[in-house]
Amino acid sequence: MAENCQVKFTDFKSDQSVKWCPGCGDHAILNSVQKAMASLGYKKEEVAVISGIGCSSRFPYYMETFGFHTIHGRGSAIASGVKVANPHLKVWQITGDGDALAIGGNHFIHTIRRNIDLNVILFNNQIYGLTKGQYSPTSKRGFISKTSPFGTVEAPFRPGELCIGARGQFFARCIDKDLKHSVVMLEEAAKHEGTSIVEVLQNCVIYNDKTHNAITDKAHSADRTIKLEHGKPMIFGAENNKGLMLEGLELKVVTIGENGITEDDILVHDAHCDDITLHLKLADMEYPEYPVALGVIRSVKAPVYDQCVAKQLAEVQEQSQIKSFNDLIHSGDVWDVE
Repeated sequence: MAENCQVKFTDFKSDQSVKWCPGCGDHAILNSVQKAMASLGYKKEEVAVISGIGCSSRFPYYMETFGFHTIHGRGSAIASGVKVANPHLKVWQITGDGDALAIGGNHFIHTIRRNIDLNVILFNNQIYGLTKGQYSPTSKRGFISKTSPFGTVEAPFRPGELCIGARGQFFARCIDKDLKHSVVMLEEAAKHEGTSIVEVLQNCVIYNDKTHNAITDKAHSADRTIKLEHGKPMIFGAENNKGLMLEGLELKVVTIGENGITEDDILVHDAHCDDITLHLKLADMEYPEYPVALGVIRSVKAPVYDQCVAKQLAEVQEQSQIKSFNDLIHSGDVWDVE
């Protein structure tokens, strides 16, 4: 971990005063990112942090790395350009549920589809915080806000479903205040080649306080969440005696020891399976019918856009008779300049 590396997590802290509200989940995420980068042995000069607009998008100011605070919803487009222009940079995009999934939705899904080697952290607090409490694309149906005083009648996006549906190859989920698990998820995202989406269930203490409390409260979290690990049975619960099975085409929560069910009957998580069917089901699980899935839900290898572009350019250049500007001006072609 970070303490065993030459790089310390404090090396990634800028000299700027952090201006998020006291108690905001963004503080914990910032800490997790800095610890993950130190653990990965990053050099500050090889990291670029790109953001759009929103509370979370102040992130680049607090990182002692390269950074770019861009415009609303366009973080994915800018981050894509940065990575393709300089593939050696480790590019991290910081975004929120409003920034990424509303005005930025088109850029978001096409970044995922192209599989550009970006690490995207999606802060999901189910509200617009910076613009003072409007409902967002992930707000629950019936949610009362300044823009839905009688309750929103819209069905919310599920970020995992949206990511996998856009042909995403990496999706993970964690909770803001679970720093240890968050660091591991960010490390896994960084190691993945291609677009990695990490949804962080984050709390806005001002406009949507305790929105995730039903599953994040310590008294109940063990029974209401499941931390998935590749190659391990899908077991959860305070007594570690609950699990997931398939009943027909549906997931079913069962108790080990009841009705003859043993641990051998429990599904084993395969994050590397190319087929999206079970990954979608896991990503879509919601309390109270199911435990909410945390951990790496999907991690599959696929062609990476920026690597393919670099390879294609090298092949074209190799086949071209023009290797330099001097070759161009002495090639015998006649150039008319108007």
